[in-house]
Amino acid sequence: MILNIENINKFYNGNHILKNISLSVEDNDRIGLIGVNGCGKSTLLRIITQIEDFDKIDGIQSSLSISANKTLGFLKQNSGLDNSRTIHEEMLMTFSNLIEISNRLKELEEYIGKNSHSTEEPAYKAALDEYSHKSAFFEAQEGYLIEVKIKTILNGMGFANVMTDRLISTLSGGEKTRLALAKLLLENPDLLILDEPTNHLDFKTLVWLEEYLQGYKGALLIVSHDRYFLNKLCSRICEIERGILTAFKGDYSGYLIQKKQLTERIAKEYEQQQQQIAGLNDYIQRNKARASTANMAKSRERQLEKLEIIEKPAAQMKQSKIKLEYDIVPPKDILKVNDLDIIVGEGEKEKLLVKSFEIKVLRGEKVAIIGPNGIGKSTILKYIQNKIPRKKGTVEWARNVKASYFEQENSHLNFNNPVIEELHKRFPRETEQTMRDLLAKVLFTGENVNKPVKVISGGERAKLCFAIMMYERGNVLILDEPTNHLDLATKEILEQALYDYDQTIIFVSHDRYLLNKIATRIVEVTPDGVNKYPGNFDFYSRKKQEEELALQRIEEEQKIEKQRELSQASNIKTYRNKEQRAQEVKKKNTIKQLEMEIDELQENINQIEKEISDPQIYTDFQLMGEKCTLLEEMKQQMSDKYDEWIMLCEI
Repeated sequence: MILNIENINKFYNGNHILKNISLSVEDNDRIGLIGVNGCGKSTLLRIITQIEDFDKIDGIQSSLSISANKTLGFLKQNSGLDNSRTIHEEMLMTFSNLIEISNRLKELEEYIGKNSHSTEEPAYKAALDEYSHKSAFFEAQEGYLIEVKIKTILNGMGFANVMTDRLISTLSGGEKTRLALAKLLLENPDLLILDEPTNHLDFKTLVWLEEYLQGYKGALLIVSHDRYFLNKLCSRICEIERGILTAFKGDYSGYLIQKKQLTERIAKEYEQQQQQIAGLNDYIQRNKARASTANMAKSRERQLEKLEIIEKPAAQMKQSKIKLEYDIVPPKDILKVNDLDIIVGEGEKEKLLVKSFEIKVLRGEKVAIIGPNGIGKSTILKYIQNKIPRKKGTVEWARNVKASYFEQENSHLNFNNPVIEELHKRFPRETEQTMRDLLAKVLFTGENVNKPVKVISGGERAKLCFAIMMYERGNVLILDEPTNHLDLATKEILEQALYDYDQTIIFVSHDRYLLNKIATRIVEVTPDGVNKYPGNFDFYSRKKQEEELALQRIEEEQKIEKQRELSQASNIKTYRNKEQRAQEVKKKNTIKQLEMEIDELQENINQIEKEISDPQIYTDFQLMGEKCTLLEEMKQQMSDKYDEWIMLCEI
């Protein structure tokens, strides 16, 4: 066991935020910590890492214990880096102990070399003994791989093209967050605690991080709103709701099923108890005034007082009701974009991001546009709506298309208007009650409708935009990062509304769970061009892996061919005796055998890769797991045989 907490409580301004929280973390645990914003997730992490104290309650035994020799690493939402250092200097701080040992080993080497004539002196023997112990420790801790580890982590976290002598103070906020995570990964703690680690990461870095963490030898405790990330990594989901922590076995998708079952059971128990309470109250009211039944009524009162009240399930509490509808069915061919250059900036600052962007969208398609930050995805959405002028290219919409647009910055809203006025000015013919009813669907009620737009949260602004879209009744939805700022419950509601919407959606998103559930086509925008994939995010991921494997095979084949040419060039030798000739023949036979085995392995790998693309296999998680394990074993075998082949060719 790494960590154990029992009956932890926390109060803020009189509010009981955490109620008797208990949690244990074992070696290699994979725990996702979820809950609505403000439920106490980050507070619990600060208590676990002893940044903050828990509150004691009389009569309740509370404890927090960390096993001896176990280390905790915590990625805070603020980076905690030293801005005066360079990137490389900050990474080296992780290995300060090993660097001290390395410097001491160099001193000892110099001393031993200069005093080799004094081998019998006690000081010389002591230096040899210290050198032996320190070098053994240094090697066991992989001290010779410090620079390799730093380079590997920095490359994976998106710093491959960043000079490591760059000062941290010159990095953006997102870059500092990524660098802090890179440093934490290098520290390799027994329990890695991550608070929203996927913020500021592009797809490539996200995939690398997921693969890295899947092989992480320690335990993971992750707070995240990225449901795809939680599905990839977690085998236990812990939810904080109304201050109480409930654990669910499995990943996030498994949690959803179990949570629904639990909520239904509690709802049933809640309704039964409410009926019991109503019955008791009714009996008490009818009988407490009559002398003959007063004692019976008092007995019912005592029974009522002893009841442990079941709280109304959160799922039965008010939630947003988003339903996206339309009036007119448009033609089959919705949109054609041809030869469109994606350009940002003006004059000397003008920059071409994507050349000759093209896309054709059919009615009912749900097209996701993805790509790295800054590639121009949001600009594409504005171009196709004629919100910004084009310098090159054509955009053709079909007739009877009514587009409804969700803009991630909400710049189309007047932040000075009260919420209801912002809605009413858009639809002036409607009554105030109609507008109030519409706002109530996204949980704006009472005096909240009179709040200025500028003071409501990002999530509430998003809900206001969804209310506008519901009333617009567009037959094409254009969405720019629609799930940003939303809590998990509202994300689920929005996704279901988008899933049920049977007309066209064109959207930009980094939310891979949304991309997986909604998208019927992925359009990937890169600096080198546009790639199109007919499927959801899982399909896109598989195809990207296949492309990368194909590229690796080409590189390996080129490497083999080069080695073969070098081998042939060096094969012209003069043999001095019969034994040398026999050894050369044996080597050639071994090389030939290895080449045959490599070819056979490659055929088997190709066959398995083809099989795991079959829907009958990749939807069977057990069979898929077996195939993937076999695939990895074969790849390792082929890699080993490549190494042996190269070594023989170089001799």
